[in-house]
Amino acid sequence: MDSNKIGGSPIRLIMRIFQGALIGLGAVLPGISGGVLCVVFGIYKPVMELLSNPFKNFRTHVPKLIPVIIGMGIGFLGVANLLSFFLDRYPDQSVCLFIGLITGMLPSLWREAGEEGRSRGSYISMAIAFVAIILLLGTLNVLSVKIEPSFGWYLFCGFCLALSVIAPGMSFSTLLMPLGLYTPFVDGIGHIDMGVLIPGGIGALVTVICLAKAVDSLFRHCYSLAFHAIVGIVTAATVMIIPVSGFTSVSAVAVDLLCFVIGVAAALLLDNFNQKVMG
Repeated sequence: MDSNKIGGSPIRLIMRIFQGALIGLGAVLPGISGGVLCVVFGIYKPVMELLSNPFKNFRTHVPKLIPVIIGMGIGFLGVANLLSFFLDRYPDQSVCLFIGLITGMLPSLWREAGEEGRSRGSYISMAIAFVAIILLLGTLNVLSVKIEPSFGWYLFCGFCLALSVIAPGMSFSTLLMPLGLYTPFVDGIGHIDMGVLIPGGIGALVTVICLAKAVDSLFRHCYSLAFHAIVGIVTAATVMIIPVSGFTSVSAVAVDLLCFVIGVAAALLLDNFNQKVMG
């Protein structure tokens, strides 16, 4: 969709707010990428134009994107408290649901990654990214590295959050969940904790300033390599968050499996909706 068509009638305004809310939900829900939903709703290009050249495009783009921004805030903050509650009360079941969401989105990611074809380099890029994340997270697990949330780590959370919008297909929870940072970050957002929001916001802002142009250029010139690397990262991180320690009984496994299936089904339904919208 052309950036000049983002504004318009009251119906279009309401639709943009609704789409912004879905993008906000996608930004915080594990396994769903806010960037992908920006692509689906035809606003990725104007968003990247604004982030890449904010001073040049501020007057032309911001007024048209305001409904989307408002909707993103509603969706993002509205779901954070709910997520925090379930992660605290039902951690294994919640994680299995999220793993299902991620798994169900993999066919969509694979399809997106191959939009400009696949080469030997695409598969190599995906394999390198997969192995790198497995080694990184596996090493942290073996060494029993326990990350304590802090100002610096919340900066990192903000970096991941911004990257999930800049890089379509990258869910910010992909790296935060294995590191144990997802729950405290989401909890801080839900409770409007300035100790979380300030460093997270700084990290997101710095990431946008430093990486928006670079990521936009990378996807324009090396789309297949970059997107296949994302597929590798997402797949590896998903494998590493499987809560095997919680499989203590047949009933526990059954409940976790049910949550996984529900997650897969929800993601496939969303993917079907996305394809209809794109069509």
